Amino acid sequence: MSGVRSLIISACVLLAAAGAASAQQIHLPAAASQSQGMGNIPVTIGDPIQRQQAIAANQQRQVEIKRDMEKMAELTEELKGYLAQSAQGVMSVDAIKKAEQIEKLAHSLKSKMKQSF
Repeated sequence: MSGVRSLIISACVLLAAAGAASAQQIHLPAAASQSQGMGNIPVTIGDPIQRQQAIAANQQRQVEIKRDMEKMAELTEELKGYLAQSAQGVMSVDAIKKAEQIEKLAHSLKSKMKQSF
């Protein structure tokens, strides 16, 4: 039971962090525009095509983070309902499946939030 509570708390913390991350505008670091391309071919500084691709990829990532965050919030509410209805110390298979889905989404969100373009 305490494992599920810690999972719910972790999910809520990730939701809060993801909400804060999606509310902020993300800028590309200077090092990203000066990085090397494939092999020994250097990327020109301020290449507009690469910059547009990076901006588009970043916007898509933010959309995916928001979608996953909303799904995780929905699953967390459903799990909360299962736990409120269940007897003390007894968990249904559905509650365990919801907890596993939340865990998968939390890992997915964490990796998406670490990505940068």
